[in-house]
Amino acid sequence: MSQDGRRSTQAHMTWNVTCTYSQFLAQRSPTCCVSLSSFYNDTIVSCPACSCGCQNNNSSSTAAPGSCVEGSRRSPYLASVVNDPSKNSLAPLVQCTSHMCPVRVHWHVKVSYKEYWRVKITVTNFNYRMNYSQWNLVAQHPNFDNLTTIFSFNYRPLNPYGVINDTAMLWGIKYYNDLLMTAGPDGNVQSELLFRKEPSTFTFHKGWAFPRRVYFNGDNCVMPPPDAYPWLPNAASPRLSPSLLLPLVAAAWTAFAVLS
Repeated sequence: MSQDGRRSTQAHMTWNVTCTYSQFLAQRSPTCCVSLSSFYNDTIVSCPACSCGCQNNNSSSTAAPGSCVEGSRRSPYLASVVNDPSKNSLAPLVQCTSHMCPVRVHWHVKVSYKEYWRVKITVTNFNYRMNYSQWNLVAQHPNFDNLTTIFSFNYRPLNPYGVINDTAMLWGIKYYNDLLMTAGPDGNVQSELLFRKEPSTFTFHKGWAFPRRVYFNGDNCVMPPPDAYPWLPNAASPRLSPSLLLPLVAAAWTAFAVLS
């Protein structure tokens, strides 16, 4: 039936098409990664090595996947590569790092109060060729249902399951930090989140304070393995091998037998 309702056409078949975004089809490799740190542990957990690719032997090549450049933003060589009209301006040109991701999201557990705890989020752009305008970040953590204050970012809860509110969308404030600049001194945006402690669930043990998943512009970011998370100083390392525990148990048993 036409829109004006004056003409009809018989159809042998009709169908509906639903389009969805696939990160695996859009990108050959991940585009972001997550690093972690905390006030109670000096360990800074970096993005996993080769999260988005590995460095090539020829670091001057910008066409091959995993290529990168080193040096200061003021380097004449870097400026010549970035502004070279013969190169595809859409091809990523990232700073040489162990993870080789265009974007890194850092989650830092900053401080613990009596009834609250604070997190600092920093999004860093390592791509010399791309500004991210109207960027967005999605993070999943069980304490988002008790988020009280967020600084410098816009926030909206995402609760597709109704009563469960563990996912948040964050994005920049217009004309302030909604544009994530290219790699360099200004290529980052930051915010702090203040959560209320829920006595029945809150803990710093076993990496509970860190996010479960992080997405940047809809793409799933590579997370460090759980056994690498910063643990409390008095907590046993989850990577302690059983072979190292046996001599300790034997020594303790021997000492007990001698004293007896």
